[in-house]
Amino acid sequence: MSIFFASSFILILTSILIIISSIISKKSFMDREKSSPFECGFDPKSSPRLSFSIQFFLIAVIFLIFDVEITLLIPIIMVLKITNLVQFFSIMTFFIMVLLGGLYHEWSQGALNWAQ
Repeated sequence: MSIFFASSFILILTSILIIISSIISKKSFMDREKSSPFECGFDPKSSPRLSFSIQFFLIAVIFLIFDVEITLLIPIIMVLKITNLVQFFSIMTFFIMVLLGGLYHEWSQGALNWAQ
């Protein structure tokens, strides 16, 4: 019963803090001067909005996907102590095959080829 009260207290407290912070931080009116970059009083030399290469974005997304999958390997290694080797190797083989399948798919789609 005390876990229920503690979790409800934390939920109510965070809700109150979110409401208070949204009331305190009122949005100010954004005009051209506030949204323009400031370079020590001088006019900016270049446009502040530069185009971003989609290749960088694709590489970042692929890195995040495979990075999360690699972090999932650590608990599987910890489970080795309580499982037998047949289960461990079958799970690891399946997991690595999914990883390699994703890598092959990205490679065959051309996401890993850098634009010329």
